[in-house]
Amino acid sequence: MKTLLQIILTGIIVLVLSNVLGGVYVSDFFTAVVVAALLALLNIFVKPILLILTLPVTVLTFGLFLLVINAVIILMADGLVGGFRVDGFWWAVLFSILLSFLQSLIFSVAERSGRR
Repeated sequence: MKTLLQIILTGIIVLVLSNVLGGVYVSDFFTAVVVAALLALLNIFVKPILLILTLPVTVLTFGLFLLVINAVIILMADGLVGGFRVDGFWWAVLFSILLSFLQSLIFSVAERSGRR
């Protein structure tokens, strides 16, 4: 149940970011939830492989290359989901940064309110 709630919250964040950022487009809420679920799956299955393959570069750049990996994951989702479009690499980087920040903010607030 917690995972489903996180995917729905992430879908809301994706929809909000698509309205704020000019280079990101999501057609509707259902597409945003599909993007959120796909991003979760890509982060589970593809991201560890990319991390292992790019470990030397990631260490050399003190972890900043993780931004590139996150952008690649976003662009993969762009290619797999119709109704979701990112206009380029830099939009994917910005979308990734804002998505991560808002997820951590909202999930921490939701977790605190759930404890009470």
